[in-house]
Amino acid sequence: MNIEGLDYNTQREQLILPEYGREVQNMVDYALSLPDKEERQRCAESIIVIMDRMFPQNHENPDYKQKLWDHLAIMSNFQLDIDWPYDISGAAKIATKPEPLDYPMTQIPVRHYGKMLFDVFEHLKTMPAGEERDELVRQTANQMKRDLYQWSHGSADDEKIASDLARFTDGRIQLDLDTFTFEKLDMSQMQQQTGKKKRR
Repeated sequence: MNIEGLDYNTQREQLILPEYGREVQNMVDYALSLPDKEERQRCAESIIVIMDRMFPQNHENPDYKQKLWDHLAIMSNFQLDIDWPYDISGAAKIATKPEPLDYPMTQIPVRHYGKMLFDVFEHLKTMPAGEERDELVRQTANQMKRDLYQWSHGSADDEKIASDLARFTDGRIQLDLDTFTFEKLDMSQMQQQTGKKKRR
């Protein structure tokens, strides 16, 4: 929608450093347009004073002046021809946006156990029998119980855990419920964690 006389931010050029606002960016653009280097220098120094006043809390940082001049260089797209009081070559790193991180798209059979437990299941398939495997089975079964309790709103069936553990380890791990003892769940803590997840 374009209504004559109304100026929307969405129709304006995108700000390079939005934290300084459009007025400061306009000042930088004005400084770039000045033909005389001395004028540009005075204008740049005035802009730095304004930027400095906008964030007084940064004065505690030892390199805050350097950062202001770096930001001025970024807002001018490194086109401002002045005598820079600081080396602004490092400002290019600030202006460079990091590459987006790849989101892991690994498919797992059930979400409530999470990818890390499925990595453990794969590890258990190849582990030789012994104390180390028994300890990992114990920890894994207890974590499965906690996960199932949180996802099932307070229900965590031991037979379901034993069945899932056997299923996801291709039958290599058979939990004997007659001899295996699960850790006692701290219900109050589990309910608090479940409540936090719901609020998010």
